[in-house]
Amino acid sequence: MSTLEDDWRSDLDEVDAALIDGYQSGVPVEVRPFRAIGEAVGVSETEALARVEALVERGIVRRFGAVLNPPVIGSSTLAAVRAPEERTEEVTAVINSYRQVNHNYRRDHEWNTWFVVTAGSRETRDRILAEIEERTGCTVLNLPMLTDFYIDLEFPVVNADRFARESSSGTDRVEATAISEEATGDLTALDAAVLLEIQEGLPLSRTPYADVARATGYDTDAVIESVTRLLAAGCIKRVGCVINHVVTGFTANCMVVWNVPDEELDGRGRAVGALPSVTLCYHRPRRSELGWEYNLFTMIHGRDPAAVDARIDALAEEYLPYEHERLYSTETLKQTGARYDELLSA
Repeated sequence: MSTLEDDWRSDLDEVDAALIDGYQSGVPVEVRPFRAIGEAVGVSETEALARVEALVERGIVRRFGAVLNPPVIGSSTLAAVRAPEERTEEVTAVINSYRQVNHNYRRDHEWNTWFVVTAGSRETRDRILAEIEERTGCTVLNLPMLTDFYIDLEFPVVNADRFARESSSGTDRVEATAISEEATGDLTALDAAVLLEIQEGLPLSRTPYADVARATGYDTDAVIESVTRLLAAGCIKRVGCVINHVVTGFTANCMVVWNVPDEELDGRGRAVGALPSVTLCYHRPRRSELGWEYNLFTMIHGRDPAAVDARIDALAEEYLPYEHERLYSTETLKQTGARYDELLSA
């Protein structure tokens, strides 16, 4: 658990809770978004902005802004290596030295180091994987996303739920959407400039889009139109408060990998992706030559390991009666936003 495990909610009032749980998405894309937010939660524009700034300073909100969609914008993959225990720090240092590596976790599995590489092109992505393999001497398991059944880390946290969406189980149904790795964002020069400027969050000001406009050399209306278009195209998944799930107690997080018969994969993936307790569900390739026969990945985020395990047991019994393994994360080795600096030249 985080250092705020026992007290992160102690100073929050109803307005803070409304901002945290109510504005993880759906923030209006307009010139003065904090004015609209303030009106909705019953405070002034100035106070709404100040409260979000305070939540960011406390680490409850990681950043405020757009959640980008790596497989659509550039080229992203999940990869893993089997790092020898005596070389863990050395291997981690090599992997983390690449700015295109934005997530890296230790997991309790033979493949014990799992990281995400996001680059402006598949060529750059695969070059980085090859370099990591050469520099570490560790075989890289390359598992690009083939189908996105459901990926969304938006869920209420100002509660005592043991796992994500526990309090809304059975009521939050979602539409799963298949997305090919071959998808492309078809970015204009304006779109690329805007994405590069907002990749680490929107400016915390009364007029964030005007700030982006000044930084990119475009006018404010063009920036707002670009963000609206990128949302519609799926390049941006949502705009809002990006919550720090570790700080808010969701540390018992388990990636479960399943060996689903290929002919059943689409139907099973869509069914499981629609379950409220599943925060991530996607299809990645088998790598039989490396002994990896799993093709469906699900993620359960929780505060209570026993509750998470119970949810996985239910998944196995009711939806996925197949061979599976549970890979709990044991250590966060790197966690940053994806970098898209190569977009303009990819």
